[in-house]
Amino acid sequence: MIYFAFAPALIVVGVLLVSGIAKLRTPDDEAGWAELGVPAVLRRPWLMRLHPIAEIVLAAVLLVFGGVLGVLAAIAATVLFAVYLVMVWRAKQSTPDASCACFGERKPITTRTLLRNGWLVLMAAFAVVGVGSTPLLGGVAAVATWMWPWTLGLAAVAVTFVLVNQPAAPVIAAPTGVADEELGEYLRTRTPAVPVTRGDGAVMNLRALSMEKPILLLSVSETCGSCTPVIERADAYRELLPEASVQLLVRSTPEASPMASAAEPFTLHDPDGYVRDSLEMPRTPSAVLLGADGLLAGGPVVGHPDIEEFVADIYESLHGTRPDA
Repeated sequence: MIYFAFAPALIVVGVLLVSGIAKLRTPDDEAGWAELGVPAVLRRPWLMRLHPIAEIVLAAVLLVFGGVLGVLAAIAATVLFAVYLVMVWRAKQSTPDASCACFGERKPITTRTLLRNGWLVLMAAFAVVGVGSTPLLGGVAAVATWMWPWTLGLAAVAVTFVLVNQPAAPVIAAPTGVADEELGEYLRTRTPAVPVTRGDGAVMNLRALSMEKPILLLSVSETCGSCTPVIERADAYRELLPEASVQLLVRSTPEASPMASAAEPFTLHDPDGYVRDSLEMPRTPSAVLLGADGLLAGGPVVGHPDIEEFVADIYESLHGTRPDA
């Protein structure tokens, strides 16, 4: 039985540690919790700060304690993973383009997300079955030292998986000065010449539109809770960056969207996904800067905190100082 508990418990410990550390580095916000269906009474700043710490503490308890304490920790992990699974499943059912910050960085909820969370529930349940046979003081950590070849093997598999699945970082133009007297030195990537529908029904060429005036494009969804602060901040971005046209990009047609604006500032509509696919903006909220020379100037970035930082970077490249908080 002790061998049966070893691998699942170590997997659960590793996942909890990675998740907790990632959430400490990239904290979620209230809008993100709301999107996942967390009750309003639990959406408190102190709970958001405590959440990743609790995951790390739970991992530590499961690692160093066996017997009854280890079983209780494994049960807590099983319940936690089960709650995560239910939350992401419900979010996916209610909002097709829902996202979650399960491991710090916000990513779309896909079938793979559901399968991953279901697998973690299964691993935690296996740990409950077997961890009681590990030493009360030492727990899985003690077993890992006895079975060091297996431990090294699991570690090698985990490291390989992380390296193979590490997403490539998006290339963003570094604002090294104010070229063209406006928006810094642009990344040498062409803005896609794809059709986009304006809120008044006019079909425009995105590249031609951006060459009239640089565009800060904010990809949002009407049903995305995490998009709400970005949508609410759009007017503030316009005041902060009069040099650019700040426009909301939505997936539905103007006729079907409650956000459609038929007068300036127009909304932009991308029902066929040409813009999102060309600019690699599958997640909401996200932002990209399109330069007036028909080239990509920065982004994409994902999530409200990163969009705020992105806007501040653009402002600094234009004015030499950071904007007021």
